[in-house]
Amino acid sequence: MDIRIVNVRKEFDRYPALHGVSLDIHSGELIALLGPSGSGKTTLLRLIAGLERPTEGAIYFGDEDASHLDVQERNVGFVFQSYALFKHMTVADNIGFGLTVRPRATRPPSAEIRKRASDLLDLVQLSGLEKRFPSQLSGGQRQRVALARALAIEPRVLLLDEPFGALDAKVRRELRHWLRELHERTGHTTVFVTHDQEEALELADRVVVMSQGRIEQVGTPDEIYDRPVSPFVFSFIGEACELPVTIAGRRISFDGAPIDIENTAVADGPARLMIRPNGVEVVTARPDAIAGEVVAVRRSGGWRRVELEVGTGKHRIEVELPVDAVAELAGRLHFLPRHWQVFPAG
Repeated sequence: MDIRIVNVRKEFDRYPALHGVSLDIHSGELIALLGPSGSGKTTLLRLIAGLERPTEGAIYFGDEDASHLDVQERNVGFVFQSYALFKHMTVADNIGFGLTVRPRATRPPSAEIRKRASDLLDLVQLSGLEKRFPSQLSGGQRQRVALARALAIEPRVLLLDEPFGALDAKVRRELRHWLRELHERTGHTTVFVTHDQEEALELADRVVVMSQGRIEQVGTPDEIYDRPVSPFVFSFIGEACELPVTIAGRRISFDGAPIDIENTAVADGPARLMIRPNGVEVVTARPDAIAGEVVAVRRSGGWRRVELEVGTGKHRIEVELPVDAVAELAGRLHFLPRHWQVFPAG
């Protein structure tokens, strides 16, 4: 099912939560809506679901204008962070609930509902737990049941709102891998909301980065990480440090001295050099490298995080070096950016 969002604006008590958002979601895609709190990602998901109505604009399911259809008419499956399972119902009854409350004319027979629940338990790898209650399951198991319940109604679109947000890091990683495999098996058009950059990059076919009710960038995980279109996207996706530089033609200068990297896109004048901490190369002392005084060194897994003061303005930045780079961590350190981007100032 293709979804087309056309110039959608949403206001709450005259406060604009979305500003003229447009987005095409292709049939069978797994799309991540990624952004900080208040960016509008959950509002956009609720508009797709039919839980909210747009103030302006339209939402199309295929060729049908679904803007004024309710949730049932849109036939969407929705998975919440809080699971929203019925505590008094067994796992099987929770999964089949959406089918049992259908109008009599479209409600499957009870035997068919039980069969559907059993098949979905196999799909989400919870066979044998159909008679348990939600309180007897782990958080990860409950979220799988919630997903099975959403799939039971054979939705045109599957929507997930921070589906792993309430789980610990290890379980989140396991469920991300499982959800990607499940998506490849079922092929549902799927939209999920997250503020976790790693989750979005690992799971999604395309990532929609949002900020302050607008879409900043849409692209594949590689495009979003390697070719961000704005300082916000660069700093939000992964870690980033920033230095004030000056552009003159192809030359980029910091603190009055040129750096051995080349500008190709930004006009002359003040600019912002964005650097990934893990995207630097330590070099021997040379005039076209950036030099800094080592302020602090911390262990981070297989790496060392080195905090530096650079330039006469004593700008604080961090670089990431291999854990065995002890000899290079005393006094003054010289480096060149290898994963970087330059943007106009302001």
